[in-house]
Amino acid sequence: MFGRGARRSDNSKYYEVLGVSKNSSQDELKKAYRKSAIKNHPDKGGDPEKFKELAQAYEVLSDPEKRELYDQYGEDALKEGMGGGGGHNPFDIFESFFGGAFGGNNY
Repeated sequence: MFGRGARRSDNSKYYEVLGVSKNSSQDELKKAYRKSAIKNHPDKGGDPEKFKELAQAYEVLSDPEKRELYDQYGEDALKEGMGGGGGHNPFDIFESFFGGAFGGNNY
């Protein structure tokens, strides 16, 4: 009953962070990310950790390959299989939408 197959871990966290369902379209993900990113941006009084979570969730769910891996095996599989995204800047995605209007890299 307890096989040695791949361990399934939580694969709903990123969807919850963005406030979307698991069957959301790319447009729905983008809209949810933009709305939450504006609300939670540190330059606008938002929580920097929440903003980083939003950026990470969107980065994974907006990429079809990463999303599939996440849906099957959860966050741990992404960290193990993709090196954990070591040099990721959470402002990169935000700035691609808004052109750096909030000064994300001016710290």
